[in-house]
Amino acid sequence: MSYHNIITIEPDKRGGKPCIRRMRITVYDVLGWLAAGMSHGEILDDFPELTEEDIRASLEFAADREHRLVAFLPDATPTVGDV
Repeated sequence: MSYHNIITIEPDKRGGKPCIRRMRITVYDVLGWLAAGMSHGEILDDFPELTEEDIRASLEFAADREHRLVAFLPDATPTVGDV
């Protein structure tokens, strides 16, 4: 499965946040519900317009985004206590 066919980004919808299939439900909504402890079944019961594939696409999108995240750390200059 590729999330590229499910996750859409439209500048005029939800502030350009990644959404599920052009709906107003964002990837972050889905991730938040999962983080709050909702099961896939509970999410699908509460939001029947979503599918299991939508939930997996949200997770895949988040994993891909995390994989691409780059952190820039300041140069580590040793201090007197470090030497």
